[in-house]
Amino acid sequence: MTQTQTTHTDHDALAPVVEDLSTFIVCGRVTTEDKPGHTHITSALTDAVEAERLGFRRVWLSERFDLKDAGAILAGVAARTTRLDVGTAALASSSRHPLVTASFGATMNGLYGPRTILGLGRGAGMPGMTVHKIADIVHYARTLKGLWAGGIVSWQPAGAAEAMDLRTVDALGDVPRPELWYCTYGGPKAAVACADEAFDGVMLYPFLTVEAVKTAVERMRNACADRGRDPDSLRICHPIVVANDLDDLTTRAYAHARLVTYLEWPGHGEILARANGWDEAVLARLRHHDALRAMPDMSADQSFHRIDLIEPSRVIPDEWVTDTAAIGSVERCVSQFHRYRDAGVDEIAIYGSRPSENANLIAAWRERSATREPVAAP
Repeated sequence: MTQTQTTHTDHDALAPVVEDLSTFIVCGRVTTEDKPGHTHITSALTDAVEAERLGFRRVWLSERFDLKDAGAILAGVAARTTRLDVGTAALASSSRHPLVTASFGATMNGLYGPRTILGLGRGAGMPGMTVHKIADIVHYARTLKGLWAGGIVSWQPAGAAEAMDLRTVDALGDVPRPELWYCTYGGPKAAVACADEAFDGVMLYPFLTVEAVKTAVERMRNACADRGRDPDSLRICHPIVVANDLDDLTTRAYAHARLVTYLEWPGHGEILARANGWDEAVLARLRHHDALRAMPDMSADQSFHRIDLIEPSRVIPDEWVTDTAAIGSVERCVSQFHRYRDAGVDEIAIYGSRPSENANLIAAWRERSATREPVAAP
């Protein structure tokens, strides 16, 4: 099979779906070149076919504005699979007019059935793009639901003095509406927003400790109860960086170097450190590392391949990674998954490694989860 060829899944060869396990696709930097350490753009399609074969419930895509357009990739994924849900995590809500996003979601479900999740978030932004605040994201989600319902919807763009009327020519009719999720760290204000009836689920950010996730989950469940909403109606997913039975260099590239890109990012690094109770002085030392000081006016994720970030990652305490990622043997990874499930999340999303690298892990998770007794509440 050539690099650009993909195959539709043979339905008879599919493993049973693991309802509480999903995975990201196109992890790390992508390119159309074939060279060591880089991932060809078409791996998004082949990885998704493999994810469906192995029994993952869905795949997630973190969009980038160069080679990772969510509409193009997820449509290709849905066309090559039969039961796999596809989702954005995150789609920057300010990157598209709500009519465009509503059209994307409706078209996906019209073509491929009710398999699309639109995970909305602030995103990194780009020149000329307003970065939405929490209230803007909620308003955007409500606007999408209104457009799918049909009729006239009042939408006020962020920073605009007046609202405008929007309308879709056709309501969804028999086409199920896409799910809307909120992508967040789960802080107090965001937790209240997540409880809004516009949202079906939440995708947390990676590298949160078990304790931080438990706190975020409790905030969101309580916020739902305060609104009179069933707390269990909000599905909460937590992504965990996984390096299962990989060599030390690959493990550090997948996990330690990836954490650099979160801690280096101004604002995000502080939020993550405070949520986890980490020493913020480490952020300053990391950002003043010679390699990062020399980069252009872009994020580390956009400026470097993860291999190039291994040396700066040595500034970060190893326990920050081992506490928040799943590293090592299948048994250790499964144990880490259970710690987060016991913290209250409904779903784990594997992040940082490819589906084929986690074939043994999903099989072990399926087997152990089927026989494990739930942990009693304290």
